[in-house]
Amino acid sequence: MGIIKAAVDAIRGGLADTWLDVFEADDMGDQVLFTKGVQIRQGQNTKGTSNVISNGSIVHVYPNQFMMLVDGGKVVDYTAEPGYYKVDNSSMPSLFNGQFGDSLKETFSRIKYGGETPTKQQVFFINLQEIKGIKFGTRNPVNYFDNFYNAELFLRAHGSYSIKVTDPLKFYAEVIPKNDDHVEVNEVNEQYLNEFLEAFQSALNQMSADGIRISHVTSKSRELGKYMSTVLDEEWNQTRGMEILAVGVGGLSYDDESKKLINMRNQGAMLSDPTVREGYVQGSIARGMEAAGSNANGAMAGFMGMGMGMQATGGFMSAASQTNAMQMQMQNQQAQAAQPAPAPAPAANGWTCACGATNTGKFCAECGQPKPAPANEWTCSCGTVNKGKFCAECGQPRPATDEWTCSCGTVNKGNFCAECGNKRP
Repeated sequence: MGIIKAAVDAIRGGLADTWLDVFEADDMGDQVLFTKGVQIRQGQNTKGTSNVISNGSIVHVYPNQFMMLVDGGKVVDYTAEPGYYKVDNSSMPSLFNGQFGDSLKETFSRIKYGGETPTKQQVFFINLQEIKGIKFGTRNPVNYFDNFYNAELFLRAHGSYSIKVTDPLKFYAEVIPKNDDHVEVNEVNEQYLNEFLEAFQSALNQMSADGIRISHVTSKSRELGKYMSTVLDEEWNQTRGMEILAVGVGGLSYDDESKKLINMRNQGAMLSDPTVREGYVQGSIARGMEAAGSNANGAMAGFMGMGMGMQATGGFMSAASQTNAMQMQMQNQQAQAAQPAPAPAPAANGWTCACGATNTGKFCAECGQPKPAPANEWTCSCGTVNKGKFCAECGQPRPATDEWTCSCGTVNKGNFCAECGNKRP
């Protein structure tokens, strides 16, 4: 007893002259998990019982739907593949596993029809789409240890999560209430919300252990979903055939004590900066002068009172400003010390020997070689040092036989270097 695939052409051309009833899923909205099959066309068998699947009836199965043929509460056949199926009480279960492979067969063997004579057959559908927008909210503040604040903080969270059915047969057996032919996600959410919130607390604890700041939790929706999937994997996926896909935290709020701790920590962090402290000191003096100028008893009385106050607290204010100035100076010195020292500028008469050593004298301090003369300089007979082809003092041409020093350090007389072959400049 089961279902067989029906030829599409035969279905389209022969329904008008047959006794067959045609069934498909009732309303399958985005919040519906489970629903019954309803007649969309009734054949000549007008005396049949409503919503009872008779032998030879046709069932339409659409994408992302899992159809089960149920008899007396037991699943006798199923399909996870879209198409047209014919109910055949004389055939064995066909078990169209579709996307789930052979994993469904093991579940089917535990909840299958017990072999009794069929009495009342019905068809049901399970939604295989991702079910989104399931609301949640923490009833009480949840603790979260934040390493940045080094404190145990408490927060409330609200948002939504999504689930997906991973084993429809297991989901039907463990989650769907018996004798219920239409189940929406809110019913399941009410049933398992406490477990979800416990897993939510465990996921937050794991995020805290991983060093994620409490203010970053709202931006870690994907990571939070992975934490939740890990926590609930055994309980929901393995025993109930559903899993958490994503968790979105819509908002976080802190309890009053946590707000005080966060504000105190932030103020302390700001006042640890001497620049901020000095601005606070100068601002308090300016506010005092402004208040004295608007004194109801006259500005003079206000300034006299301010003067007396300044005499009393002037030493403290002055010491505070001096301390701030010293700390700012120390910060500047530390910042300058942290900067890399500039490379020393080469000496004006420095030169690099062929051995690689840098020198300033006439001989290399490393290997003793003499400082090479500039490759393009020559000394005229009148004593003038020149760079061009003629003497700048007397106009004599540059002698062709005078010695010249190549860039490699070799002293030559010809037009080419005897060592490296470079042309005389």
